Amino acid sequence: MNPRRTRVVIVGAGPAGLLLGQLLHEAGIDNVIVERQSAQYVLGRIRAGVLEQTTVALLEQAGVATRLHAEGHVHDGIGLAFDERLHRIDLRALTGHGVTVYGQTEVTRDLMSARAAAGCVTLYEAAHVSLHDFDGDHPFVRYTHEGSEHELHGDFIAGCDGFHGVSRASVPAHAIRCFERVFPLGWLGVLAHVPPCNPELVYASHERGFALCSQRTPQLSRYYIQVPAGAQLGQWPDTAFWDELRRRLPADVADAVTTGPAVEKSITPLRGFVAEPMRFGRLLLAGDAAHIVPPTGAKGLNLAASDVSYLAAGLCEYFGEHSSAALNAYSSRCLQRVWGALRFSCWLSGLLHRFPEATPFDRRVQSAELDHLVRSRAASTVLAQSYVGLPLEI
Repeated sequence: MNPRRTRVVIVGAGPAGLLLGQLLHEAGIDNVIVERQSAQYVLGRIRAGVLEQTTVALLEQAGVATRLHAEGHVHDGIGLAFDERLHRIDLRALTGHGVTVYGQTEVTRDLMSARAAAGCVTLYEAAHVSLHDFDGDHPFVRYTHEGSEHELHGDFIAGCDGFHGVSRASVPAHAIRCFERVFPLGWLGVLAHVPPCNPELVYASHERGFALCSQRTPQLSRYYIQVPAGAQLGQWPDTAFWDELRRRLPADVADAVTTGPAVEKSITPLRGFVAEPMRFGRLLLAGDAAHIVPPTGAKGLNLAASDVSYLAAGLCEYFGEHSSAALNAYSSRCLQRVWGALRFSCWLSGLLHRFPEATPFDRRVQSAELDHLVRSRAASTVLAQSYVGLPLEI
């Protein structure tokens, strides 16, 4: 076995790992990505597509925003639907910012293309990945690729391999503390080649449960409905999904829904999860490897991007200025933002969903909160500020 060396070993070729790799490449820092799945599998994962301005700026910094600006759609507001009415929250008027709708799959595709064009190394279908000696000065990753066992040594390991990845699992139990809440419901999502029912996203609260109308392109829409925990896809043929979606929307919005066969259909559980700290010697976790937020509010990809921003800045400072100050502050800076996003996502989830334990009193309070939210400019501003995302402080 001939060990190979790089500056930073990145485990995971999802958006977090690819974005980190591109930012490091732009800064002249050598890195190699190790990914256990194939490139086709990574591209096949359907995720959210609402980007905060800070995320867009990071993609610009990484040199991968050309197609985003050509094909992405800037939304200056969102809709809140309840009591059979649609209310618009004007994000631009309240905060000076909007959000950009551009699918995570497309972000991943752009990052993959840029990495390939730059000649950077990504090792797909790497099996038996294991992390070693990250509590010392010479960490390395061992893996099997194309039938042979390899070792990849670096100064740091970036764990960007998601909730079920090997990075967080490699940390000794006594060194990490995990916080988790699992909600008793999930989101059934359908992707279909149909035009969106509304120019902007619609978040709907209904006595039958939550619904979300979102989009990827003018001819590709993503819809969700709340389902109980344990629901199975077989219980939801396309016709049943579309009928239930329309029941949960105001009549004028429901009438604008165009139905069609599902291109993709999946159920996403709602959970909140945070692992603390996010640094263990020379192993640094980023994105879903360290935290999961409920999808309400579309914070998952944006949080991963902010982690990567802090991590890239810290690594650039370390290699460029021989200072560890930013890396030493990495975990605390990330976690402050993570818990803020989790607070927002849990609050919005509680406001919009129907929970099995809720009493009639609880539902009346929920209705009063929604009414206050759209009547009070101050309350709308608080929602809008969290939705568009707070600025990054590097």
